[in-house]
Amino acid sequence: MNELIKNAQRIVLKFGTNVLRNEYGEISLTRVYSFIEDISKLYKQGKEIIVVTSGAVGLGAKKLGVNSNESMAIKQACAACGQSLLMSMYAHGFEAYGIKVAQILLTEEDFSNRKKYLSLNNTLNTLVSLGAVSVINQNDTVSTEELEQYHEELHICFSDNDKLAALVASKLDADLLVILSDVNGLYDDNPKENPNAHIIPVVEKFDEKLEKYAQSASAGGRGGMKTKLEAAKVVTRSGGSVIIANGKIPQIITKIFDGTEAGTVFLPTESLPGKKRWIAYATNVLGQVIVNDGAKKAIVEKESSLLPVGVQEVRNDFKKGDVVSIVDLDGVEFARGVVNYNFSDAKKIAGVHSDKIIDTLGYKNYDALITRDNIVLL
Repeated sequence: MNELIKNAQRIVLKFGTNVLRNEYGEISLTRVYSFIEDISKLYKQGKEIIVVTSGAVGLGAKKLGVNSNESMAIKQACAACGQSLLMSMYAHGFEAYGIKVAQILLTEEDFSNRKKYLSLNNTLNTLVSLGAVSVINQNDTVSTEELEQYHEELHICFSDNDKLAALVASKLDADLLVILSDVNGLYDDNPKENPNAHIIPVVEKFDEKLEKYAQSASAGGRGGMKTKLEAAKVVTRSGGSVIIANGKIPQIITKIFDGTEAGTVFLPTESLPGKKRWIAYATNVLGQVIVNDGAKKAIVEKESSLLPVGVQEVRNDFKKGDVVSIVDLDGVEFARGVVNYNFSDAKKIAGVHSDKIIDTLGYKNYDALITRDNIVLL
């Protein structure tokens, strides 16, 4: 495992809000510059480094003297003010070591739109080839929260920087994602309530027991252990490894790559093809298709296409080519896929045999509502 970490060539490092701030809510310059110094050592070893950082909203709120939770408009103003401060700090720090930096601000559309997704990949790879360290943050001046409250079937591909870092790592085929927060790693119980809770040093697979270990979001941040586990799942299914560690430990980055045991390491579980990664994690999910038990069994056990006859119900307005959730009769999402028909036509052919599609619609694109090549099991 130490060799796996030591030999990682392309590395994404994610810094959480709480790890960038001191006890007064101000930026911890000594900690940030310590991170930059550790990263410069990796850079000079020939490692390819991408940074995903939080902190813009908090910095802006401190500068403007406001509470960023007052309203969406205040939050956006804080982000606009704080982002320049945040980037200035990284640029100044890396400049001391002769390292070029590039700022990239992303929204969910940069991933959900397939064309933009591929373009982003080209941009990031070009910056890596030019020797620049990309400093990435979510563009908090654009929000999807208003969308989420209208459609329970709509899932945004990311709403926090843990998931953003995972999507970046997945898209770039990164060997390792390091998530630095104010927690020591994944515990087998809540350490704040149980003093005998132990850190789980290595995770080889995800199961229901592991999911229960996730705790709620920490104060000041937007994520928590639940979002970190979701991020780890994305990366490990893409062939990479993940480390969750405490960024407040001095020289934590150097210690991780020197082989010192720190935090929780998640090992790769599989390597989904690029398009299936996009379907599973990187795009917005715009509707639901509820299927019967027979259809679920065929998809899960036989990797079959989803035929209209196995569909019980469709929900939300989606277009042909959108990604939707595939849900069983208990309401559990077990797969995602790209639909071959729009919502109104999918609703008409739900429960209909494929040879009756043309009679029902007057045309037929495919026998399947979703073909097996465009289905990803979750």
